[in-house]
Amino acid sequence: MAPAALILGLSGPVLSANERAFFRDANPWAFILFKRNVETPDQVRRLCADLRDAVGRDALIFVDQEGGRVQRLRAPHWPAYPAGAIYAALYEQDPKTALRAAYLGHRLIADDLRAVGITANCAPVLDLPQPDADPIISDRAFGTSVDQIVALAHASLSGLMSGGVAPVIKHIPGHGRATVDSHKALPIITTDFPILDETDFAIFHRLSCSPMAMTAHAVYTAVENKVATHSRRTVLEVIRSRIGFQGLLLSDDLDMKALPGENLTKKTTATYAAGCDIALQCSGKFTDMVAVAKGAVPLSGAAQERATIAELCAGTAEPFARGRAEAEFDAFLSQAVV
Repeated sequence: MAPAALILGLSGPVLSANERAFFRDANPWAFILFKRNVETPDQVRRLCADLRDAVGRDALIFVDQEGGRVQRLRAPHWPAYPAGAIYAALYEQDPKTALRAAYLGHRLIADDLRAVGITANCAPVLDLPQPDADPIISDRAFGTSVDQIVALAHASLSGLMSGGVAPVIKHIPGHGRATVDSHKALPIITTDFPILDETDFAIFHRLSCSPMAMTAHAVYTAVENKVATHSRRTVLEVIRSRIGFQGLLLSDDLDMKALPGENLTKKTTATYAAGCDIALQCSGKFTDMVAVAKGAVPLSGAAQERATIAELCAGTAEPFARGRAEAEFDAFLSQAVV
């Protein structure tokens, strides 16, 4: 039976009996972990194995491990990785060194993730921040220039995939102009289409070969007065056509307040109707997961083909001398001015 076109979270660091039974029946395509699910390397490794056992296959397991503010695996068991702004500061001094550092940093992240069974990372951020925008993006971005963001994001993507971790570019078609946090409210972006096309959209266009992308919960009035995740025009005319992204398209978290209404089943069906391949729901609350599963569709057709390509990106890692890479990475970062 084909898996459901879902990525689901769970409530805590151990898979409960109810969750195990639910995941067996709902059969989500993949899972996502958060801080509430992470304690020690051994615990995460066991949890990943239990999740895969529940669905009876080697499902992808996602996490948000960008570095900086957004890092679910943290000290004392995992290193603290820099935010995108650190790489951006180094790029201003020495672009080649910054690109090498971005590659190595994400290669090290991939090594951390693979070691505990996590095979997909919701990173890198491709958003282009603006001075008057909400700080939800800010230092997570790789700078304020299209060319710089593209270069550093490309290095980051290469580092993750060299380490056998499938990356997810976000938040397509661009969240950097949002003046509110989409976790709390719906951003309305009123920038003219030609400007978006030359800036925010252009970054995603130049990295449109990425295997996966996550939508921005934002309205782009130059396209349609409807949140992008539920806007078929935004998905088909902007993301698929203008940007040219043909990989697996994931929604951002359906629990976020940017999406209108409270009914998670309706939010799920609207996500598929707009053209998203995968619905993402992160709360780990059992009743919410059940509501989302009621609206789920089987992964099939073009979406299944895209999912298979994404799974192939989570393959065997290249040989890696971690100690040498860590020393080189630390040396590069010491040059950054922050």
